[in-house]
Amino acid sequence: MQPGRQFAYRRSPDQDAVVPVRHPVVIVGAGPVGLTLALDLARRAVPVVLLDDADRIGEGSRAICFAKRTLEIFDRLGLAEAMVARGVTWQKGKVFRGEDVLYEFDLLPEAGHKQPAFINLQQYYVEAALVEAALVEPLIDLRWSNRLVGLQAREDGAEISIATPEGEYAMSADWLVACDGARSPTRGLLGLEFRGEAFEDRFLIADVKMKGAFPTERWFWFDPPFHSGRSALLHKQPDDVWRIDLQLGRDADPEHEKRPEIVRPRLERMLGHADFALEWVSVYRFQCRRLDRFVHGRVVFAGDAAHQVSPFGARGANSGIQDADNLGWKLALVLQGKSPASLIASYDLERGAAADENILNSTRATDFIAPRSPGERLLREASLALAPLTGFGKRFVNSGRLSLPTAYADSPLSTPDSGWAGGVPPGAPFLDAPLSDGVGGFAWLSEALAPGTPVVIGDAAGLAPPETVAVVPAAGGDDILRRRYGLAPGDAVVLRPDGHAAARFHATSRADIAGAIEKLEGRAP
Repeated sequence: MQPGRQFAYRRSPDQDAVVPVRHPVVIVGAGPVGLTLALDLARRAVPVVLLDDADRIGEGSRAICFAKRTLEIFDRLGLAEAMVARGVTWQKGKVFRGEDVLYEFDLLPEAGHKQPAFINLQQYYVEAALVEAALVEPLIDLRWSNRLVGLQAREDGAEISIATPEGEYAMSADWLVACDGARSPTRGLLGLEFRGEAFEDRFLIADVKMKGAFPTERWFWFDPPFHSGRSALLHKQPDDVWRIDLQLGRDADPEHEKRPEIVRPRLERMLGHADFALEWVSVYRFQCRRLDRFVHGRVVFAGDAAHQVSPFGARGANSGIQDADNLGWKLALVLQGKSPASLIASYDLERGAAADENILNSTRATDFIAPRSPGERLLREASLALAPLTGFGKRFVNSGRLSLPTAYADSPLSTPDSGWAGGVPPGAPFLDAPLSDGVGGFAWLSEALAPGTPVVIGDAAGLAPPETVAVVPAAGGDDILRRRYGLAPGDAVVLRPDGHAAARFHATSRADIAGAIEKLEGRAP
């Protein structure tokens, strides 16, 4: 599927209904977040109506860095293998000051993970893969050129009005999920506002097509010789396309800076040649903001509709896809009558904490890259001077702390533990590990999440109820799994359907595991 492919508008039977048709879930926005959530729900036997006001996959590469956790989510949906094959895999990078390397980093130095630390893949390829999967999924009704224009939130759902090329129609939903981006119409219809801050510096993004000899690493410069006094970023994408990000300053004129006769000389100075073609150019000023609450009755916000961050650290698309991963299994349990509706409150708490963490990291990176006060600038210069000399100095240099999944330290779905040294505590994201042949029928622990149920790991996993996945380490084997989880004989670790740890026990009993599952599903008294 090619970027920019147009999809025909199709009239829905709902448009001819005398009484508005009610659906279990309506998702607004068929970007990466909305598509991921729709596919996740469909895999859990929940039918979904997915609305998008456009008629095509977006053009321009936009997000390109997809993190290991996101790839594990896509793998559960059966999509990661093709994405990794098409993308540019990377885990190393360099940070420069001028022409000198301040330090190098490796995001995944230890082997024994199915997915790489990151791939670079243009967002239109990711969206194309998700759309192709959605189009063949019978439980997803994907409606292009359907724009949300009216919304009435009710205690038991939402009533909505949709504009199409043939006029408006109405329908209702048990749950409405807004994945409609930073300018979310859903948010506007409810009169909700972001809180946070906007940053004044502008940045140029350019995707250029060329044959380059640069390694497949993330290279970031402070005060490079080709762009004095500013910052620069270089990343490789598929198809011989390279992402270049240049700091412009707060007074830059966006329209002027996007003109090819202005952009090309800047890039020629950076690359040392003019043998490239401009694929996409944008000038942006970013914001770090969020809604106070992501759950408003039966209307739930995810992705950029709920929170925004700067691009430093690749936290935008990755955090949005992790929103979908957190919400999908909870909505399915509620709609199937297995959990109370109050379970959805944990989405607000957990993903709100994730948004705060991402905004904090994003704001710190932005303040370091584009200091707004003499004090911030003085701290940056001192850190850059110390970085080549001390590990202490390196830790202060911030070119964007790259996306990692959030640990839900205060989750109400976790069972407190005690007596553990190391391992994966309740609330923390799982750590993948290779499994011996025949252990649960999976080659990797991450594959045990594919069925979409809780996973129990350890010698006592055989005590888990039949509706879960049990991973019992091989006798005398699976050393990586045992080490990463701190497993001893008789231990068990319970993972939620989204892979976060929910509980862990020594001398585990059947009642321990049953109680942990009851709690993670929101059914505990």
